[in-house]
Amino acid sequence: MPRMKSYPYVITVSSEKGGVGKTTLAMNLAIFLKALHEDLPVSIFSFDNHFSIDKMFSIKGQPLTGSVADLLQETPGAQLLHTGQYGVNYIPSSNSLPELKGNLNGPMTLAKLLANSEIPGIVVVDTRPDLDIMTQNALYAADRVIVPIKDMASMDNCRNIFELFDKRGLDRKSLTLIPCLIDERIKFDGLFKDQKTLLRAFAINRGYRCLDLFISKSPKVESLNTNPDGRIYPILTHGRGTDVYTQFTQLAQTMLEEYRATAEPRSVLFDRWQKEENQRKKDAYFGRLTGIKSQCLVCGEELRQDAEISFYCEASDGGVTGFMEADCFASFLMSAIYNIDDNLPADDPTRMMINESAQESVYVLDPVEGEGRRSVNFHRFDLTGGHLLKKEFPLATAPQRDRFSTLVEGTLAGYEGNLRDAFLMVHPIPGDSPDSILVEENYREMAKLKRMIASQI
Repeated sequence: MPRMKSYPYVITVSSEKGGVGKTTLAMNLAIFLKALHEDLPVSIFSFDNHFSIDKMFSIKGQPLTGSVADLLQETPGAQLLHTGQYGVNYIPSSNSLPELKGNLNGPMTLAKLLANSEIPGIVVVDTRPDLDIMTQNALYAADRVIVPIKDMASMDNCRNIFELFDKRGLDRKSLTLIPCLIDERIKFDGLFKDQKTLLRAFAINRGYRCLDLFISKSPKVESLNTNPDGRIYPILTHGRGTDVYTQFTQLAQTMLEEYRATAEPRSVLFDRWQKEENQRKKDAYFGRLTGIKSQCLVCGEELRQDAEISFYCEASDGGVTGFMEADCFASFLMSAIYNIDDNLPADDPTRMMINESAQESVYVLDPVEGEGRRSVNFHRFDLTGGHLLKKEFPLATAPQRDRFSTLVEGTLAGYEGNLRDAFLMVHPIPGDSPDSILVEENYREMAKLKRMIASQI
């Protein structure tokens, strides 16, 4: 019987404001989760580069292989987990993360990586105190986002996270605030008697979900992070008898209840969506591929296996799609456009220059009809859509039809000999893999360029 794939339930701890106890919250939450449910795998990693995670969980003498940087470079997360102190698994931190931001193509990359990570149980993600692309990825991958707030400044910063979710159309329900580092000695007169009550009231008034729980400020807990030993100690083992110990127990119990109540974490849903999306892309690719003409659109001959196919052609209305052999299109440009002898040998400087120029250009043939006038505007653009050339050519009729007219009428012919209201775009492609232009990402870029060109002509 095949082994079931593991999908993690993800808890992200995030705040744009530094000094709110974010990392302390993330590390100790992971430890309490494991303590309350010993059979549940609990893992943690950080996108921050302060290495607190490593100081808390590393075991002396343990060989380390891989880091969170490898996770971002698509090494399966389960292969990067190290058995850590207190039964919590961790992925070692890395100081090379800033150089890997370019690996995150959009805010859903981490969701994809975690869906394919095979990490079981719960994963706690610690983030940097900002909303850069890595933090955004950690937010979007999360089943539960915990945002610690300790004052009005950190409360105001929450607005950016909520606006980010609204902008992306994500459900705010995964976002939860928790008052943190609350000094219970501070009391107020009036309706709101203390800091936690005041912060919670402001949060609810702004439409934010806020836990009834809070984490107190504690000199004893602060000493666990700053001490002569240079180590970081957990509240579970060194904070017994404190209010903070009880508060973390309650927080971990709340998170465990949410975990148990979640039938399918986001990683499962994302994996399912990803498979459906991959199938859609595959179907779309084969749909585009089956619509391709098997003949070279210039010479009309069957495309040869040994020919260098270097140009993709598509009518703007999708009526015709096909390829052109490199030599055929070069000969077409020389004879029909530049009035140069197309019998020049392959190593002739002029032919080589035209070939090179063609590989850096996009060509458009745009018919013009009306008042007895039949012609085509021939355009040349660069690969970014910049307009380089425009020439008008009359369309010859049979039996004097030339190569130019043959190409136009062979691709844009419409009803009763008229031309369709469309244009033909010729786009350079890699000669060793012509079909790659039909792959989703490449085709999307080409379609974007086609729309840009259409707006200019």
